[in-house]
Amino acid sequence: MQNFEATETFAKELDEQDSLRHFREQFFIPKQTNGKDVLYFTGNSLGLQPKTTRNYIEQELKDWETFGVEGHFHAKNPWMPYHEFLTEQMAEIVGAKPIEVVVMNSLTVNLHLLMVSFYRPTKKRFKIVIEKGAFPSDQYAVQSQIRFHQSLKSQVSGLKSEDWLIELIPRNGETTLRTEDILQTIRENGDEIALILLGGVNYYTGQAFDFEAITKVGHEVGAVVGFDLAHAAGNLLLNLHDWNVDFAAWCSYKYLNSGPGGIAGIFVHEDHASNFDLPRFAGWWGHDKTTRFLMGDEFVPMRGAEGWQLSNPPIFQMASLRASLEIFHTAGMKNLREKSIKLTNYLEFLLKQIETDRIEIITPKDSNDRGCQLSIRVINADKSLFKAISEKGVIADWREPDVIRVAPVPLYNSFLDVWKFAEILKKR
Repeated sequence: MQNFEATETFAKELDEQDSLRHFREQFFIPKQTNGKDVLYFTGNSLGLQPKTTRNYIEQELKDWETFGVEGHFHAKNPWMPYHEFLTEQMAEIVGAKPIEVVVMNSLTVNLHLLMVSFYRPTKKRFKIVIEKGAFPSDQYAVQSQIRFHQSLKSQVSGLKSEDWLIELIPRNGETTLRTEDILQTIRENGDEIALILLGGVNYYTGQAFDFEAITKVGHEVGAVVGFDLAHAAGNLLLNLHDWNVDFAAWCSYKYLNSGPGGIAGIFVHEDHASNFDLPRFAGWWGHDKTTRFLMGDEFVPMRGAEGWQLSNPPIFQMASLRASLEIFHTAGMKNLREKSIKLTNYLEFLLKQIETDRIEIITPKDSNDRGCQLSIRVINADKSLFKAISEKGVIADWREPDVIRVAPVPLYNSFLDVWKFAEILKKR
């Protein structure tokens, strides 16, 4: 870790040296009752609104007003191909080819659609590897997929649902998973694993996983490998194509700043682009676009990720996301990741200067093993600390049973923000 100083002057100097500092001006920062900016550290839950978002949405409202249904063809940004306007920039963010990415639906819906295609249990190979501490929605989705296959009188009979799951658990006394333990578990159970489905970044601890190593070993044992990138897309520097990940899904309302409940996205590796034998739940918008309006009753899927679409897209949600993707494209994920590491390292440095036995950081120390989030465990789950910093203008979040999550987002958080947060925490 580089040499830092725990002073306001030093934090301001870091901001002066920051080539990305002007991007903060492109976002609305919520205000305290005294008119000052809040210290906003919950971009890992809901990103802030870009100031251009309103213009992007109002353009579509105006075109709806002007053209009605003809807006599908004559709007400034025609609605028929609108999802295509987002593809290249979204592919940049997750390290993919355009054919491998499409924006659609919501996160858990997309996970289900992808598991329909990629989770195909057999009598021998039927287990799913997942984190014991995965976000609950992922647990619910996986468990319901298992129950669905059981209800079909699967070849695998006489087993309880829990026998279908391999849940990764940290070693005794540790809070995060070791990569070597993950890989060992995969190898030891390789003959029975059908699917590995992990979060790219664990929502609770902030741990980022080794995508490449997990995918490589997963494929070596014959499993399909997918990731939930809810806390990774727009946060980590991803290379899904080069890592040979089979599939992934993510939301866009966290680091990607698309607004509450914003539209999600998927990745399907190019290797599967023309595998039309993969089972899938089909819909009109996934049908070959050259013959879609012939209204045939036989589904002919498009190549690539587009073939998993169901319905025509929600234009206003896509317009909102488009505003944010333009900013990411200009800033560049490599630059954002470099700043993110520096911001988070500075936060870690400042927290370690605080002489207290009330808190500990449970996020991995190595910046390669985390995104921009630090999870601060509060000893004895004393929620009064969280309440106290909230009253001082800090917007972070509490995750049961005992963690305050703090995410200094490189697009709009500053080094001075981080310093101010540490000063507030120090005085509580």
